[in-house]
Amino acid sequence: MMSDVMVDSNVLLDVLTEDKEWFPWSGRILEQYAEDHILVINPVIYAEVSIGFDRIEEMDAAIPETMLYRRAIPAEAAFLAGKCFVKYRRRGGRRRSTLPDFFIGAHAAVEKMTLITRDTARYRTYFPKLKIIAPS
Repeated sequence: MMSDVMVDSNVLLDVLTEDKEWFPWSGRILEQYAEDHILVINPVIYAEVSIGFDRIEEMDAAIPETMLYRRAIPAEAAFLAGKCFVKYRRRGGRRRSTLPDFFIGAHAAVEKMTLITRDTARYRTYFPKLKIIAPS
């Protein structure tokens, strides 16, 4: 049975921009997991990646739904994201731009998906049961 794997925006951006440092790892890991998993993004990831495109048609051509399945964020994940963000702020977290990461992590956690990312610290802290694929 094929399992779902969420792909974080940083990994997609590595491939789309052919990042000199991260393109080899990100490209290889996406290719590897695409063989026997369903690769998933959500609206937050879509929005983060869309910044690099002028038109939605260009974005959709670059990452077609046949390559990355688009899934809505369930209410349970949105609720969990909010609670984790509050916990982050109470622990002294000052950045307000982290909320997208909490939506991504909560979505993957609630739907029991694996997450491919290069930014592991926050995910491991707030979603300790989340299976993460990251560079070593």
